[in-house]
Amino acid sequence: MSKRRLWRIVFVIVCPLLISAPSELWGAGSPLYSGCTIRYPTDANIEWECRRLRARETLETLFADRWIDVARFNRIDRRHTAPGIFLKVPKRLEDIAGFTPMPPEYPPATAEAKFILIDLAEQFLGAYEYGRLVLSAPIASGERGNETPTGEFTITAVHHRHRSSLYTIEKTNIPYPMNYALRFHISRSGIAFWIHGRDISGHPASHGCIGLYDEPMQTQYYGSPREPVLDDARILYEWVMGPLADDKRFRRVEDGPPVLIVGRAPVPTRRTR
Repeated sequence: MSKRRLWRIVFVIVCPLLISAPSELWGAGSPLYSGCTIRYPTDANIEWECRRLRARETLETLFADRWIDVARFNRIDRRHTAPGIFLKVPKRLEDIAGFTPMPPEYPPATAEAKFILIDLAEQFLGAYEYGRLVLSAPIASGERGNETPTGEFTITAVHHRHRSSLYTIEKTNIPYPMNYALRFHISRSGIAFWIHGRDISGHPASHGCIGLYDEPMQTQYYGSPREPVLDDARILYEWVMGPLADDKRFRRVEDGPPVLIVGRAPVPTRRTR
């Protein structure tokens, strides 16, 4: 048998397998990150299964008007839900309607007009008024080696259009936008830690700050998503500012809301299932 004929036979046999069974061929050996390997404490309360997004699938096409709940359940934004990514999909979507793992009441904060609780283990933030939860949002905290500090802090400054002085948008010289920034800590070495808008990639990925959804920023700088919807960073910023006028410049804040950061962030792995 000639080599040309042999290669033709191999091609005919292998090619259909590559087309028809991508999940099996891309399974445990894939270098892609899997959101299914991260465990949050409240995962145990909801039955879910691991699913990989296939070509042309999106959160919207798969889950219709429940896509926001699935995004929040996975602590991920739409720019990072590309084909090939693994997601946790609840067996009953109604189980995650309005999803939040934060307690609806937080008695230690009943004396505070505004109070922010951040649970690193859950990768979620809750905003409380006199101990009652008024809004919550998934976060991206510090990655391993750049952990977010834990403990009691206070919002001491705000900056509507803050920009990173250390990091840029990948493959550009544009300082990374940290829109709707709320400063809660300055380390002994002078490093400032903020709550701000950023990419939410489904796992702890920041350099120590707390990131919140900011799809308008992603649309502006990455072109995705086309129609921004999720903007928790703006909502929290406006909640902190309240009736105060915002000139969009850096400003110090007197008597800002207390911030309590607890727990330990999960460590993601890149291998699947």
